[in-house]
Amino acid sequence: MADNIQLSSATRKNLLSLQSTTGLIGRTQERLATGLKVNSAIDDALAFFKARSLNSRANDLSTIKDSIANGVSTIKAAVQGLETIEDVLKQMKALTQSAIASPESSTRAKLASQFNELRSQVDNLAEDAHFNGYNLLKNTSDPFAAGADQLIVKFNERIDNSSLNELVVSGLNAADFNTIIGSSAVANGIAGVTTVWGQTGTAAILAINAAVRAIDSALVTVRQAAQNFGTNSAQLQIRVDFTTNLINTLRGGAAQLVNADLNEESANLLSLQTRQELGTVSLSIAQQSEQSILRLF
Repeated sequence: MADNIQLSSATRKNLLSLQSTTGLIGRTQERLATGLKVNSAIDDALAFFKARSLNSRANDLSTIKDSIANGVSTIKAAVQGLETIEDVLKQMKALTQSAIASPESSTRAKLASQFNELRSQVDNLAEDAHFNGYNLLKNTSDPFAAGADQLIVKFNERIDNSSLNELVVSGLNAADFNTIIGSSAVANGIAGVTTVWGQTGTAAILAINAAVRAIDSALVTVRQAAQNFGTNSAQLQIRVDFTTNLINTLRGGAAQLVNADLNEESANLLSLQTRQELGTVSLSIAQQSEQSILRLF
């Protein structure tokens, strides 16, 4: 069995130095490749797990932010529906004013027919003003029910249902629903009856005036509902902006803990490569010195 090869002290020191430099080069190259100075708990357990916790919360809040943004879109759909309904109601009111000014019963009957067509559009618009399964103007689970859906928007990852942690956006209640599109509005004359409008005498005028009053009441309700929804939308938009900034803060904090300074790491790599070259030269010189001594024998 051959004897173990014995290395001189100088050679061994140079080899250990080269091994250390090679390890540092590998670590620096990994940091440059990943952009991280802490790639695992082995590198720095405290920084690694702190960064993971911050990123986990940021991810949870990102999901919540998407939910809040969906809430804003749901309210916008309702507001757009109300604005369009308001335009239709104004057209209906214009028809009633034309009917009052028209002495011919046949003309009023035609206006009543147009009035009824517009009235049906009010209900259709309310039914179509839904987003992501929610409709703040009409009940989606029961189209014939008075009152609309309720939207609950969570603000944070806490599980308690405190009013500080969520916003409850109530859709049109039964009274408002009936004022705009429900049965009481029809009873008050907003639907219009062709035969009544086409009559002579005071009966037609009374029916038309009842329609005017119903439309005026509906317009007030529509505008108040749009204002309430607008307030809710503004509040949710504030939460979207706050949550977005908080997510950026959390991810920025995590990045400070684990991200590498690429400029610094690039400079380190160049320095280590130079050290490696010098170490190789030093090892070669040490070996040449040993060979020179052997030549003396």
